[in-house]
Amino acid sequence: MGARKPSNDRRFVVDLLAIVFGIGSWIGVNSVYVQLPLLVQSAPEGWNLPSFLVVTIQLGNVGPILYTATQRWRSFRDANLIIALLLLGSGATLATAFAHDQTVVVFGEPHSVPLFITVFVVALVGCTSSVLFMPYMGRFKDIYLITYLIGEGLSGFLPSILALGQGVGGNAECVLVNDSIAWETPVYESYTPPPRFGTNVYFIISSALLLVSLVAFVLLDRWDISIAEHAAVTIGNGNNYTYEASDKTVSTGTAAIEAGEKRLPTVSYWLLMLLIGGMCLFGNGFFPSIQSYSCLPYGNVAYHLAVTLSSMANPAACFLGFFVRRNTVRLNVLLAVLFVPFAAYAMTTAITSPAPPLMHHTIGDILVISCWTVLIGLISYIRLSITTLLRREGGQTLVWVGVASQMGSLAGSLLSFGLVNFTDSFEQYYPC
Repeated sequence: MGARKPSNDRRFVVDLLAIVFGIGSWIGVNSVYVQLPLLVQSAPEGWNLPSFLVVTIQLGNVGPILYTATQRWRSFRDANLIIALLLLGSGATLATAFAHDQTVVVFGEPHSVPLFITVFVVALVGCTSSVLFMPYMGRFKDIYLITYLIGEGLSGFLPSILALGQGVGGNAECVLVNDSIAWETPVYESYTPPPRFGTNVYFIISSALLLVSLVAFVLLDRWDISIAEHAAVTIGNGNNYTYEASDKTVSTGTAAIEAGEKRLPTVSYWLLMLLIGGMCLFGNGFFPSIQSYSCLPYGNVAYHLAVTLSSMANPAACFLGFFVRRNTVRLNVLLAVLFVPFAAYAMTTAITSPAPPLMHHTIGDILVISCWTVLIGLISYIRLSITTLLRREGGQTLVWVGVASQMGSLAGSLLSFGLVNFTDSFEQYYPC
């Protein structure tokens, strides 16, 4: 093949397609997360619903496991698999619009089984995108990987903007339901004003966005203008690429080592692995399960804003990573230390539910919303920063980063599921 074009030689339309394609990676899962303030109001699991969904989403990792296993004995055209995944994700998200309030009796108690099934399928798409979508972009010039990552960040931002427009109606109120009968004891029921539009409309819009992402990918894969932006690369089995020697990098499997770059000391290497596993334990597994207990005592509005703004903090932190040039092991350790007080406050508000600090005070609402927004932003930035540092190690390092991330996420989800559902550590607040 010919020499690779200069990195600054790009086409805006391909950038746009890469962004829209990236949006389809996690938009299904993120849509479920930011809709939790409304889902917990009607689900039979109540405030325990996030812990069930976090474990369900972690089960979606069976997708990349199956993909990796099948690649050893049979190759598939990765583009066809991506098309199938985006179609599956769109269908599952559409099904969630009609299944989210359906229940099935299990062991004598109603549970949101239809919701768990559709969320599992949606999670399959998100988890498998890690081994399919980003590696697919490896066939394009490196400048388009950045725009894809911006799109991946928008997969959390767009559902949050949609949820802010939707609202949650307001905080729960106690309404007298038998005031017409004077001799009876007054009976009050909790009433929450409805949002601007329902959960079913929300998921229908999310499903449509996945279809738009599918169209963008087809154009990215088949359009001559897009194909012309491929790197000087030989495409092998699946997502395995071999770049021409002119790329100033030495191919070493799944990553590349820049010429003359020093490797990290062994202690620093494993410290970073431990840190990214810990960040994923809290960010992907533990804290999403207890956020309802931390925020809902302050009201539905506070929970809604904490979820949506923290979802926005994720792509904002990733976007910031493109401009911050300084990235060292020491800086990541300092950021991890800074994370501790915010994590401690979030944990304190959850454990002290149903009467957390500064409840029924505006400052309490502001503190809990700000805490969760900064907390998720810090976790996202630390994960991005550590991944960038470890990527330079080459070889199978990014594989081990993925293993550490998923093991941490799984451990956090199982720990939180056990604490929330089988202990009295967390208590629900009832407004009436």
